Amino acid sequence: PSVLYIPIKQHIGTQGNICVVVGQHVAKGEALTQSSNPFAVPVHASTSGIIKAIAQHPSAHPSGIPEMTITLEPDGQAQWQLMPLLTDYTKVEQVVLLERICQAGITGLGGAGFPTHLKSNPQKPVECLIINGVECEPYISSDDRIMREHAWQIKQGIDILRHIVKPKQIIISVEDNKPQALDALKTACLEDNGITITSVPTKYPSGGEKQLIQILTGEEVPHDGLPIDIGCLMYNVGTCFAIADAVLHGKALVQRVVTLTGQALAQPQNVWALLGTPISHLLDIAHYDPSKQLVKKVIMGGPMMGFTVVNDTVPVVKITNCLLVPDKQELPDIEDERACIRCGLCAEACPAGLLPQQLFWHSKAKEYDKAQAYNLDACIECGACAYVCPSEIPLVHYYRKAKADIKHIALEKEKSEKARERFETRQARLLADKQAREEKHRLAAEARKKTMDNKGNDAKDKIAAALARAKAKRAAAQNNSPSDSDK
Repeated sequence: PSVLYIPIKQHIGTQGNICVVVGQHVAKGEALTQSSNPFAVPVHASTSGIIKAIAQHPSAHPSGIPEMTITLEPDGQAQWQLMPLLTDYTKVEQVVLLERICQAGITGLGGAGFPTHLKSNPQKPVECLIINGVECEPYISSDDRIMREHAWQIKQGIDILRHIVKPKQIIISVEDNKPQALDALKTACLEDNGITITSVPTKYPSGGEKQLIQILTGEEVPHDGLPIDIGCLMYNVGTCFAIADAVLHGKALVQRVVTLTGQALAQPQNVWALLGTPISHLLDIAHYDPSKQLVKKVIMGGPMMGFTVVNDTVPVVKITNCLLVPDKQELPDIEDERACIRCGLCAEACPAGLLPQQLFWHSKAKEYDKAQAYNLDACIECGACAYVCPSEIPLVHYYRKAKADIKHIALEKEKSEKARERFETRQARLLADKQAREEKHRLAAEARKKTMDNKGNDAKDKIAAALARAKAKRAAAQNNSPSDSDK
């Protein structure tokens, strides 16, 4: 592309500090942000070029709210800045490998983008390392493609993870409708008896973290817990590929596989897209046909959990796995919602075992305490409930809104609590200062009084001494004067 828009935060966590300036030339793979915060993952220049701007730009988010973005103009050279190779990683300490994964900017490429170096440093023993090759939604085939073409490098990434987390068993899971990917992985792992490769039914949302763990192990992750709580860690196959690239080849995460699909594209395909590529460039590659849509509609993600982007300058980010461009019949517009008929289909469809009706009522009424009591936070927003709803109620919309409001309320409460603490601390400091001043004044007054008393005593002593001298002088004079008998 002629320009790249690289958001400075593309993961769950804290954004780093920008370490480049406008007009600076950067190499491919050069860090654009840095931070000592463990929850901050750097972003890198996706290719070599000139920094043209550091400003707000529409984000890859349902709201499209602008976020701080670095605009890079490629120079066409694609000159790499590589990190030192760690080819003999088995002789390298785990902390060094974790630091490399962090500095390479690697986050989960199949989910929400949690920093991989944090996940790879669990505080509990790992019983089962699961490699997720299950596509998370219909239409998406990016994981399938990378498994077919790069199974060996995925295996290298698995070996690196095995060295870091030391699991008791390793399972690679692939959908049963992807025989080529299964064969490629079996060939790559042919001589490794420590890896089990298994297929799972092609049923949405089998690729969800908690759902896949339950399918493979029979254990259920607590709704308020993490997979490591039951001894499991899960990584996407694309994340394994990126780990091998960082450790063995010294390359930062600057690109990912993106599925371009939908009936409005003449040439649907999977492409290696540089992070920061505007979606307009990818639509041109796939020959977008605007005549097949009433209004231009591009969905980032799949048909169930994806969102419509605000415009075609929105960039590809680390968690962008698909661009779906449907025609007029493929994904018809949602009808106006009608009243809930209490059919219960949503509860039957929910893979998390929740009660979507109750969540809907309480979320719509803004009864957030009750919604949380029904485990709103356990909703994975898969969209299955909304898909089966005969009343066309956008259930996930209400859940997302409720979650956002709850988060906002919690942040406001936290800010209020911090403000109260600051106020109380200030009042205590002012009171202490006042008491210190009063004590200082009291001591000064006592010192002055003592000084005055001492001065008064000195004056009396001087007077008494003068009187004594005068008296002594008179007595001496009387003694020295001639008596009458001497006359």
